[in-house]
Amino acid sequence: MNEQDLRKMVEQLVDQMIGKETATPTAVSAPTKANESSYNESHIDRSGCLEDITAIDLKKQFLIKNAKNKDAYLEMKSKTPARLGIGKAGARYRTATMLRVRADHAAAQDAVFSDVSEEFIKKNDFVFVQTLCKDKDEYLTRPDLGRRFDEKEKEIIKKTCGQNPKVLIIVGDGLSSSAIEANVEDMIPSIKQGLQMYGITVGPILFIKYARVGAMDDIGQITGAEVICMLVGERPGLVTAESMSAYIAYEPRHGLPEANRTVISNIHKGGTTPVEAGAHTAELIKKMLDKKASGINLK
Repeated sequence: MNEQDLRKMVEQLVDQMIGKETATPTAVSAPTKANESSYNESHIDRSGCLEDITAIDLKKQFLIKNAKNKDAYLEMKSKTPARLGIGKAGARYRTATMLRVRADHAAAQDAVFSDVSEEFIKKNDFVFVQTLCKDKDEYLTRPDLGRRFDEKEKEIIKKTCGQNPKVLIIVGDGLSSSAIEANVEDMIPSIKQGLQMYGITVGPILFIKYARVGAMDDIGQITGAEVICMLVGERPGLVTAESMSAYIAYEPRHGLPEANRTVISNIHKGGTTPVEAGAHTAELIKKMLDKKASGINLK
């Protein structure tokens, strides 16, 4: 059997497994648009590569054959990112569903183990500092070290932020570098614009590598800041690896109760958009300055 015959046989087997008619060796299926309500599982080019499966909108994907009420099901799916209407192949997931789960899991892992690029930090004129963590492994296993800085880094923080600033905006990589790179560039201008309406300006912005939320307390202790807003990447899941949160606190210091932080979460394109979150953040900061409180004390 020559190579051409072998290729043809493999193509026939693949087509039979996924319930499609056998294609001729020269026929190539038209690309399936990512925003269509169904996904053609057989869209595999002759090199064995799939199109970007993560570009498909899960809220519009529908893989159930012979559905009794497809429109009603799609209406239900439009309200949640949950993997509904995925169909099945025997007792198992269909190929498209299995591949999407694996792709989303891989994206989540990449978000945790990747670093925010140096180019991104320089492009946004952030001032770089690093917590006591020496590497990603130590960051993941020693959360306490992600909340403190050594003396050298403290000097950089003092020089950058000054003493007793009214408002500080800081950025921490947290558990998702993808979230920072996807949202920060839209959210920070929105916060600044909102604060300018109240006559409040902010200085240079710190970028903290290997940051835990508690790092804002150490910065508050060092600078005496009145309000600190920390943008940080959140632990990614299978729905998105780009979720960011804004933690805002009045006079954050060592020992600050978690209940005294105000949080805006789920900041990403499928949740609260960065621009909207930025405007809301500016309002909260102004309210904290007026009420001299944050978290559950902010009434």
